[in-house]
Amino acid sequence: MKLLLVGATGLVGRHLLTLALADPRVKAVVAPTRRVLTTHPKLRSPQVDFDRLPQDADWWQADAVICALGTTMRTAGSEEAFRRVDCDYPLTVARLAHAHGTPTYALNSAIGADAGSSFFYNRVKGELEQALMGQGFESLTCVRPGVIGGHRDEFRLGERMMVIGLTLAGPLLPKRWRLNPPPQIASALLEAAIRPKPGVHVVTSDRMI
Repeated sequence: MKLLLVGATGLVGRHLLTLALADPRVKAVVAPTRRVLTTHPKLRSPQVDFDRLPQDADWWQADAVICALGTTMRTAGSEEAFRRVDCDYPLTVARLAHAHGTPTYALNSAIGADAGSSFFYNRVKGELEQALMGQGFESLTCVRPGVIGGHRDEFRLGERMMVIGLTLAGPLLPKRWRLNPPPQIASALLEAAIRPKPGVHVVTSDRMI
């Protein structure tokens, strides 16, 4: 299969790229990014500006797209900038991929995603999921991890402390509130892309521990 992966340089995206390139079921990976990726025989990595994505690039047509784009309020700097990265970009990718015949979309979303939430983060995630449901994909899977473990390039003190706390308390917590390792999240997304099921599906955090 040919896989279109956006967000390949992030924490989950890096694991996804590694898994996809090693999986014999995946014959080619297209990973549009802002910066150059390591070369690989199966990888095509066009450099793009997500504010000005090419409308007619041939690589929009794939068997499936996985979106692992995401940022934080601190990094984004404003609600508007956060919404652009976590909602507008993934939705634009979805529209272009679907317009070029890609039938399957898998999204790295978040626990608590709800378009009616009073919390901005959860509301944006929910609004994106809701918008994706209207795009017409044959298969749409929303993977909803909780707190994601693993090492990030960007230091986030609050998140680091939460990861430590959840690691220590993990055995005592309900499964849905335990730490989600990036490889488990990446695996769930990749399986949703390689073995798509018709309709809309949600993979909850308790299935990725």
